[in-house]
Amino acid sequence: MNTADSPAMRLQALFEGRRLTPTQRRIAHSMVRRAADVAFLSSVELAELAGVSQPSVTRFAVALGFDGYPALRRYLREAAPAERAAGGTAAPYNAYQRAVEAEIDNLRHLAEVLADPRPVQRAGRVLAASRPLPVLGLRAAAAQAYGFAYFAAKVHPDVRLLDEGGTMLQDRVDGAVRAGASALLCFALPRHPREVVDALTHAREAGLTVVTVADSAFAPVARASDLLLPAAVGTGLAFDTVCAPMLLGRVLLEAMCDGLPDAQARLEEFDARAAARGLFVE
Repeated sequence: MNTADSPAMRLQALFEGRRLTPTQRRIAHSMVRRAADVAFLSSVELAELAGVSQPSVTRFAVALGFDGYPALRRYLREAAPAERAAGGTAAPYNAYQRAVEAEIDNLRHLAEVLADPRPVQRAGRVLAASRPLPVLGLRAAAAQAYGFAYFAAKVHPDVRLLDEGGTMLQDRVDGAVRAGASALLCFALPRHPREVVDALTHAREAGLTVVTVADSAFAPVARASDLLLPAAVGTGLAFDTVCAPMLLGRVLLEAMCDGLPDAQARLEEFDARAAARGLFVE
């Protein structure tokens, strides 16, 4: 599928450059998350999905330049029938399969976004240049931050994991700034803790460049980020699934390695030490 034909990319292009209110950002975020079938939702269904009122959906459509929600839905349906038909007539999936298929769609969308590698490459250079490099992720995003920090520490000389909130979080950000940090990486996933937004705002005020991997370009952390890299989460199960944000984190790690000239030497040094210690079972 051509990138321009992707429902999610078409929505992103529609919203790009718009001044959206917090309520409108919530609607836009919900539409992107359900890009494959949002063109077939009524205004009431979209309102329920986004947790807003039905009149808010109507005002949102008008803010985008349409006469109302029916006009917006007609616009979204232009290519949707062909896309649905391409799926064939296979037997319907059960709930578990639908969750997996949704994650596959999220990964395909991520691949389309990465057709332009420049944002990730720029973010990688920013992170590679920061000494130390604080990596923030709270609650649902803590595992993503830990995974990135674990591998990044093998190639970056000073990675500082910030995976616990509380009153000391801003102190730890300040400590990284005093030690010479120039950037902070944040993983932000729903539901978004208020203290993450507060910490990112504080980090920017302290002079750090904030790079954020989030579930949407319309996430609450967007306004507190300098570089935001979106990757959708799956919502088909009781708890969100985050294959795309995890993979984007690894892609970002690869881009950071490209900005560290001694990354390969550090990896080889680690492998030699690990072999000498018998660290891994072969």
